[in-house]
Amino acid sequence: MNIGFIGTGNMGKILIESFVESLAVPPSKLTITNRTIEKAIAIKNSLPDITVAATNEEVVKGSDLIFICVKPLEIHPLLHQLSSSLTSNKCIVSITSPISVEQLESLVNCQVARIIPSITNRALTGVSLFTFGRSISSRFKEYLEFLFEQISTPVHINHEITRVASDIVSCGPAFFTYLLRRFVDAAVRETKITEEQATKLASEMIIGMGKLLEKEMYTLPTLQSKVCVKGGVTGEGINAMEEHIGELFEELFRSTHRKYDEDISEVARQFNETPSR
Repeated sequence: MNIGFIGTGNMGKILIESFVESLAVPPSKLTITNRTIEKAIAIKNSLPDITVAATNEEVVKGSDLIFICVKPLEIHPLLHQLSSSLTSNKCIVSITSPISVEQLESLVNCQVARIIPSITNRALTGVSLFTFGRSISSRFKEYLEFLFEQISTPVHINHEITRVASDIVSCGPAFFTYLLRRFVDAAVRETKITEEQATKLASEMIIGMGKLLEKEMYTLPTLQSKVCVKGGVTGEGINAMEEHIGELFEELFRSTHRKYDEDISEVARQFNETPSR
């Protein structure tokens, strides 16, 4: 199956490189383009068998499956521009959360899916969030499942949990990287450890913890209980966290959902709809 990418920014590039590295897709089956064409050419420089197209129309013409990796407010005009070329035997995949598969289907006559990836997919791990349109064929469903199983664990979600699922899967690496950096910074400020030492120790700790969870040796609660011995040092640290963390994570989700609601409202105006969460 020939695959196209419209948009080769951060996430588009991650998907291209992950599919190729996992051997899910040979580079010769990929046609890519980007508004700043130099970004697409830079990918071809490392993967010479990829085809770089000059226009979005060329990508659609040469592809069966087309990944739309552009900003949410760019999707409506893009699909309007391409609607005559997006015939029923083709399938588009949007990777952005504020636009639903129903909205995509209202613009085009082709088959539709929304798949929200994560930066963790670049390590051929993590989760990808799936929502299929009503008209998508079993052929495209099975192929998309196959593609993303090579780089992630596909999880099917419904509309109601799109934002929180994206917060955990897609935004989560940034959130927890920030917390880890604050953890390291505090260690450096409060003790004699160097930033380099603290960063190395913290990074290896996170990797090790992930492997424990991956191998199902512990759940999150049992992992904490195994480390947190009653009356010990870890317990004092947990007490400090409980005292000072407050509603940090509750406010995090409130904030992301407020921004999500703003994005949905802007998208709804493009589709002449009444905004809804």
